[in-house]
Amino acid sequence: MDTRAIEQMIGQMRAAADIASSKGTTTSAAGGADFSSALQTAMAQVSQAQESAQQMAQDFSAGNSEVNLQDVMINLQKANLSFQQMVQVRNKLVSAYQDIMNMQV
Repeated sequence: MDTRAIEQMIGQMRAAADIASSKGTTTSAAGGADFSSALQTAMAQVSQAQESAQQMAQDFSAGNSEVNLQDVMINLQKANLSFQQMVQVRNKLVSAYQDIMNMQV
């Protein structure tokens, strides 16, 4: 089982969380990582994982002998977990936005 993609995504999500929780504002021009680009990269990886899993499932359904059921199920679960993780990140961002908008100035 290939867990490199999952570990890479977890690392990127941790990096995004570290950037979001840092006290100072960091921008690309200052040499720091940009939160929006980290978020876009993570979303692109989730999309890629879903497309890959879907393609593998279609290949299995078509009778491709090089694709086995175990790999299909594992990739579908990886894609599902990464999507659920991205939904939770989105929920936290929406909640933070609503908290900021409800602050009295």
